[in-house]
Amino acid sequence: MSLAQKLMDRVETYAAQMVEAQEKLVAVPALGPDNGGQGELAKALLVEDWLRELGLAIERVDAPDHRVESGLRPNLVARLQGGPGPARWALSHLDVVPTGPLEQWTSDPWRLRVEGDKLYGRGVLDNHGGLLASFFGLKALLEEGVAPAGAAGLVMVSDEETGSQYGLDHVLKARPDLIGPQDLVVIPDAGEDDGLFIEVAEKSILWLKVEVLGKQVHGSTPQDGVNALYAAARMMVAVREMYGRFSQSDPVFAPPVSTFEPTRKDAGVSNINTIPGKDVFYVDCRVLPEIDLARVEAAFAERFQEIAGQEGAQVRISAEQRLQAPPATPADAPVVRALAQAIQTVKGEPAKPGGVGGGTVAAYFRKRGLPAAVWCTWPHTAHMPDEWCSLRNLLDDAKVFALLFAGV
Repeated sequence: MSLAQKLMDRVETYAAQMVEAQEKLVAVPALGPDNGGQGELAKALLVEDWLRELGLAIERVDAPDHRVESGLRPNLVARLQGGPGPARWALSHLDVVPTGPLEQWTSDPWRLRVEGDKLYGRGVLDNHGGLLASFFGLKALLEEGVAPAGAAGLVMVSDEETGSQYGLDHVLKARPDLIGPQDLVVIPDAGEDDGLFIEVAEKSILWLKVEVLGKQVHGSTPQDGVNALYAAARMMVAVREMYGRFSQSDPVFAPPVSTFEPTRKDAGVSNINTIPGKDVFYVDCRVLPEIDLARVEAAFAERFQEIAGQEGAQVRISAEQRLQAPPATPADAPVVRALAQAIQTVKGEPAKPGGVGGGTVAAYFRKRGLPAAVWCTWPHTAHMPDEWCSLRNLLDDAKVFALLFAGV
């Protein structure tokens, strides 16, 4: 029996353990303070125990954060020594997004529900799926007594869902020597539902906060005030105009164009009979990498100032997140070739590299000249009510990581 087959057979024995692990992870909400939570520490301690049980060398690269009771946002680095080849890293994240309206869920989002092959609960896909696939992939090597082709590492970070300042960005700044340009880095946090897509390029991210200032008055005397909500509504509608102003297309991406969408809106006045004097909303922009984000910001400022002037209001625009996409990972980079080989062995079909419409933490690696690939089997249920993942996909993805770590 080949080494690859032995590792894949070992992973097949982990189905019940994966379900149990998902149950424990789902029961520990890991919401950052920007999402109304106390951070990721409880989940990090749970995972840290698992890593210690495997006998891995563990390092904490925590980021201080006074907004949470613990005062820190945990980041875990676990390593296993291997052969002379380049180090092979898998990076996943601990935090999840809020549930949204509970009535849209079929069951408690913080309690795992199993229906056949599907596992339901907040975080089961994003990003417990990647965390567990890489963890059990490495466990297979240990239990089969197989040394990795090069040092194998698992990095599990905080704050991925709200900007990575306290997560990967902090880790790479605090430990610039941790990962080198020759290392193979895989981020199991996006892909397609067939598991055959390897992300090597992504769009720039621009999150805008738009504060519209008017004059608050009684609802019966609108002529004496300036309705900030009305001005903001006009601006929200005008966001769609940016599709025409930045209409470039690149078939590497899906969708192939830049996207501009109003998303969150802060609460305004609490009563009906008051003309609001302030309104705040946000715009999520995913921009093709060749477009300078400064041009996009300038276009929004020009259009929103024009509307504010027409309405007698004022507007302030600030960037909640601004990440200009770095150069792509080459489609023939060693990490892409090694990952594609493992996928071919497990799934029996060739993988295809390409770009994605959303941004990932791979950008933090790429802007430092560290080639990274983003891959997993991804059924596009992340951030949705009744988020689910497939146990079959988890097992197959763990097989891919086992082969990748082993270099076979």
